[in-house]
Amino acid sequence: MAMCVLPTPVGVGKTHIAIALAVAACRAGFTIYFTSLDDMVRQLKAADSIGRLNRKLQSYLRPHVLVVDEVGYLPLEREEGNLVFQLISKRYEKGSIILTSNKSFSEFGQVFGDEVLATAILDRLLHHCDVVPINGPSYRLKNRLTAIDGEAGVA
Repeated sequence: MAMCVLPTPVGVGKTHIAIALAVAACRAGFTIYFTSLDDMVRQLKAADSIGRLNRKLQSYLRPHVLVVDEVGYLPLEREEGNLVFQLISKRYEKGSIILTSNKSFSEFGQVFGDEVLATAILDRLLHHCDVVPINGPSYRLKNRLTAIDGEAGVA
């Protein structure tokens, strides 16, 4: 059981690395569940509204490795953050998590809608965690910025 958090700027390859780690784990015989935070929260809220939260949580608890992508792209309300806390708390020391985020840990209070809740989530995530920060320019914009700079020089 291991945790891996990839807190990096937009466009530097977080998702690509998370997928590569998941593929390697899959090849080693581990089961994987890949989701974005937004999709996961939407699924948990829907299940909660019809009284099936525990059943839905099980779908995220069952695999050996849970990959949660795009943490921080959309802020959560406190009740949504609480659903994430429940999941992280139940997976704590029982299953691996790979998490990608464009936010620093100090910004997680804004992400999860509550500072105390964010601290509790981070406490569990970071206890057995490898943090892999990656810095650099966006791969998506690399060629575009060169083209834009070239056009600016022509004018």
